[in-house]
Amino acid sequence: MSQKITESSSNYQNLEQMSVGELLRGIHQEDKKVLPAIERVIPQIEKLVSLIVERMKVGGRLFYVGAGTSGRLGILDASEIPPTYGVGYDLVIGLIAGGDKALRIAVESAEDDENLCWKELQDYKVSKNDTVVGIAASGSTPYVVGAVTHSRKHGMLTACITNNLKTPLAREVDIPIEVIVGPEFVTGSTRMKAGTAQKLILNMITTSLMIKLDRVKGNKMVNMQLNNRKLIDRGVRMIVEETGIDVDVAAKMLEKYGSVKKVLDELRNQG
Repeated sequence: MSQKITESSSNYQNLEQMSVGELLRGIHQEDKKVLPAIERVIPQIEKLVSLIVERMKVGGRLFYVGAGTSGRLGILDASEIPPTYGVGYDLVIGLIAGGDKALRIAVESAEDDENLCWKELQDYKVSKNDTVVGIAASGSTPYVVGAVTHSRKHGMLTACITNNLKTPLAREVDIPIEVIVGPEFVTGSTRMKAGTAQKLILNMITTSLMIKLDRVKGNKMVNMQLNNRKLIDRGVRMIVEETGIDVDVAAKMLEKYGSVKKVLDELRNQG
């Protein structure tokens, strides 16, 4: 059996003998390989996003499933979409092997159950309009492979983000995204380059989705939740920059209507 790229020996030896500066520069050199690797898979990401947009327009949702670092990254991305774009917490959902406890304390054995995630997905009453994206650096995590296998059989769109080639996970999905970043600085530590690549791709997926679903105007988050002073001030600035009205007027209108988009729509109607 061939060795996985993610398990290949580091390009650096005797790490414990390096100075701090040498360690940092070595890590940075490896990190530079992430962006070119992502650029090579943009066509697959584009295909995935385009298909998800159409499904979301008819009520579909996006599920990220993963274990360990990959699962945490999926939940992180999903949790940031509602406050950033003003959508519900049921539009992008992250599932991790071991449940919420695994966000802080590793529950690594939970990833070995190939039927567990499918059972969890059924609790959400998944349908053919939903999309399931499996995230696993290795491409062989049973929890993730099982989830996409069952989901695909039930007519859902499936994809994966993995850091190895020709994996069991990639074989079981409609759209495999195989982002190859090479051996890690610390051999096998996929929270490093592999995790960075996964996070950047997740950013690309959800940001593009929200823009295509009209949650952004120009380049601004006009639907963001105004749940602290910083965001309220940002919202006021958006309104002033967009319309030229007085700051105090913008602040009062934002307080009344509750979102930048609603204020802009009201001003447009008045004009």
